[in-house]
Amino acid sequence: MAQRLRLFVGGALALGALPALSQPPDVAAVIRPLMAQYQIPGMAVGLSVNGQHYFYNFGAQSLASQQPVTEQTLFEIGSLSKTFTATLAGYAAVVGDMDFADPVSRYIPELRHSAFDRVSLLNLATHTSGLPLFVPDSVIREEQLLTWYRDWQPPAEPGTRRVYSNTGVGLLGLVAARSLDKPFTALMQQEMLPALGMSQSWIEVPESEKRRYAQGYNKRNQPVRLAKRPLDAESYGLKSTSADLLRWLDLQMRNDTLAAPWRQAINLTHTGYYRSGAFIQGMMWEYYPIPVGMKQLVAGNRGGVLMKGSEASPLTPPQPGARVAWYNKTGSTDGFSTYAVFIPAQNTALIMLANKWFPNEVRVNAAWRIIYGVPED
Repeated sequence: MAQRLRLFVGGALALGALPALSQPPDVAAVIRPLMAQYQIPGMAVGLSVNGQHYFYNFGAQSLASQQPVTEQTLFEIGSLSKTFTATLAGYAAVVGDMDFADPVSRYIPELRHSAFDRVSLLNLATHTSGLPLFVPDSVIREEQLLTWYRDWQPPAEPGTRRVYSNTGVGLLGLVAARSLDKPFTALMQQEMLPALGMSQSWIEVPESEKRRYAQGYNKRNQPVRLAKRPLDAESYGLKSTSADLLRWLDLQMRNDTLAAPWRQAINLTHTGYYRSGAFIQGMMWEYYPIPVGMKQLVAGNRGGVLMKGSEASPLTPPQPGARVAWYNKTGSTDGFSTYAVFIPAQNTALIMLANKWFPNEVRVNAAWRIIYGVPED
């Protein structure tokens, strides 16, 4: 079980947002009822406060083995992977000649004289390209994928609507890999993750680590794992642990120990480029200026918002990453759920991992109650 934690979120009062906690958070009181309601076999929760890490582990990583969840259990993190892809693209811009203002077709000649002459890399990085969530099931090979992209037509002018898109960030990953002249998975596993000190994270889990890879379960409680699909590595393919992911969130808030190009790449992803509803859209990260209430966070993270899309208003000039803000990212695969939060002004971050899907709004509610110790705003 976790270490006991006396949590002082002192910034909350100063920010005029929420009362500071005077008691250790009762994480079990939040997580156990949630697990029972959604029949979740196992969950890992990690909390970082002023650089100190606290881990709360519940249930089993597999119903068959009953092996307990720990902070070294590997979970599929779904779309939290997108923040890694955006950072790799930022690194390509820092160390090479890639420019987010450029059209996609500059870097992928096969897409010249297509809609991608007017879709920028920034559109891909901020969900404002108009590309849909998934490619058709009939698209299996890379040449089919490029043909599909070449024939695609945007439903609205790029940069006017935010539509959540695996195909957008997937294409950004392909561009970054071409710019750095190495396959995406190799760049991630051999260069980026080691540079960040993340030794328990993989796109392709080695055989020696598969004993720690949690079994996922779908809504019918059937065992499932991520199936190989085009763009899976770039958009939702990373597997990681609560320990590694707390390091990732800490690096969003304090990264002066990293080499300058990686530090610059991380910070670049926090820049606000569009406003969409209550949140600011960075490069895959979404953030809500504080004060913010749980109802606003729930509204911004609902699945319907992701699928239907919403108006995007460009910020001119773009806003530097805010410290007084709640940054978040959800992630899902058929058998796993993820929610990540960091609040720089409060030196606080949280990662929540489960080996079954459950609704985004429930994740937000649980994170809010753990961090602030109150059930609602």
